[in-house]
Amino acid sequence: MNVQEFDVVIVGGGLSGLRVAFELAGKWNAAVISKVHPLRSHSGAAQGGINAALANTPTGKDDEPKRHAYDTVYGSDYLADQDAAMFLAEEAPKIVIELESMGAPFSRLDSGLIAQRPFGGAGFPRTCYAGDRTGHVLLHTLYEQCVRKEVKFYDEFFLIDLIKVDNQIAGIITMNMATGELVIFRSEIVVLATGGFGRIYKRSTNAIINTGDGLGAAFRAGIPMQDCEFVQFHPTTLLGTNILMTEGARGEGGLLFNKDGERFMSKVAAKAMELAPRDIVSRAIETEIIEGRAFEDGYVHLDLTRLGKEKIMERLPGIREISMFFAGVDPIEKPIPVQPAQHYSMGGIASKYKGDFGETPMNGLYSIGETSCISVHGANRLGGNSLLETVVFGRYVSRVILKGGKKKKLSSEVVLKAEEQTLDMVENLFKQWKENTGNKPVEIRLVMKETLDKNVGVYREVSKLQYAVTTLQKLQKEFKSVQFDTDDRVFNFGLIRLLELRNMIDIAEVTAFSALWREESRGAHYRTDFPKRNDEKYLVHSLVSRDKENLVMKTKPVTLGLFELKERAY
Repeated sequence: MNVQEFDVVIVGGGLSGLRVAFELAGKWNAAVISKVHPLRSHSGAAQGGINAALANTPTGKDDEPKRHAYDTVYGSDYLADQDAAMFLAEEAPKIVIELESMGAPFSRLDSGLIAQRPFGGAGFPRTCYAGDRTGHVLLHTLYEQCVRKEVKFYDEFFLIDLIKVDNQIAGIITMNMATGELVIFRSEIVVLATGGFGRIYKRSTNAIINTGDGLGAAFRAGIPMQDCEFVQFHPTTLLGTNILMTEGARGEGGLLFNKDGERFMSKVAAKAMELAPRDIVSRAIETEIIEGRAFEDGYVHLDLTRLGKEKIMERLPGIREISMFFAGVDPIEKPIPVQPAQHYSMGGIASKYKGDFGETPMNGLYSIGETSCISVHGANRLGGNSLLETVVFGRYVSRVILKGGKKKKLSSEVVLKAEEQTLDMVENLFKQWKENTGNKPVEIRLVMKETLDKNVGVYREVSKLQYAVTTLQKLQKEFKSVQFDTDDRVFNFGLIRLLELRNMIDIAEVTAFSALWREESRGAHYRTDFPKRNDEKYLVHSLVSRDKENLVMKTKPVTLGLFELKERAY
């Protein structure tokens, strides 16, 4: 048995995991475990920017953290925990300046200050950016700093399951993808930062690696999933490939038109127009598609031509390249065909249990970034807050860990027994998959994705949600007899896809189950049969866990007190 022992194990090499590792480097013996090289993490796909109330622009001179927090809570349709939103907003200026001091090449105003652009749902130009490659440059910046501080990386190791002793984390079991060897990383502190689960949908902006690995492992270990019904659909993704067309394109002045040349956002958000929150814009586009005012293949136009060549080349060069390479459209000359697609998961591992942000119900286990639900985004995330969340709570959790001190080592006898049981379980699972005579994994995966797309999308209603839950329950049974040869494990990406499917099918079922339970419309969750927000019954976080075969729903209160509840104006 290959066992590696550390003070802290961080699972995930994106911005969240790197920020934790950066803080711990040189102080504790820590390691970053990632199924891809850190620079291939999905954080690098974030285009538009990172929010902070720096007040650098003339039109944003009155901005302040409290206004940022209010916009976050208002945009979340009041499901965000208000203490978390305020903490996020107050830390934002400090974290952006920190990233700048590390060498992050932010775009600049003529004054030399960090440039800021408008984003949907923001009262001021608040989004700091580096062209349209903000996530890319922040990821490289933090990775460079971690290399400088000699952080230990284990790349291409796949998280299979958590190892626990009673309610204490004891480590993780992984597969070395290059050798096929099962490797245990032993630690009494584990941080899950494995990203979102967007690949449960067929149409998604997410990288192929976003399969909910941390969520699946935590869920199987008995930790509840929180608010998974809230799935954000980005309004502007490229037709066909669903590659993200950043909100920054609209922040710079891009306009949306239907096939009749109508700027249709005037019908639903006459003041904010294209810069309304993402859930509003997604529903507006979906309505145009449903009611026959979109183009034949189900898309509308994102028109950047009015910006001119110079501005597009300076501020949106990546968007131009993507449009030209994947759609054959030069946005300097023609509009871009766009449609809504799954983009972000507001829900995740319940991660604020005992007072500290990121702390899960399991002792020693933390969760941050899109893997977690702290909850700063509530029912709808504002653009520019996701990159911010990763680094703010990455820094926070690492400091909580340091302040708490190293955990007392568990009894070696008890740990060895837990490790052996977990190892046997995994080997038995592989043996079972080899001997089964059921469906191929790809068949189950395709049905899962199409079920989510068609029934748990932008618009939702009871019969479709019931069908989705029933279908996913059937797929769970089919998955138990799934057939796959597990003998050759060296760079066996078919086996990795199967392990990913094991996670996705759980989270897909939780998502549909939660959406069926929440009989109201709030943020990104829109029920055509319950079109109003219902604060009396549903101003609560959903918590889903599994009791034997069945999913169980519990709730917990939303943290209020800073901002008065209001109906959103859209």
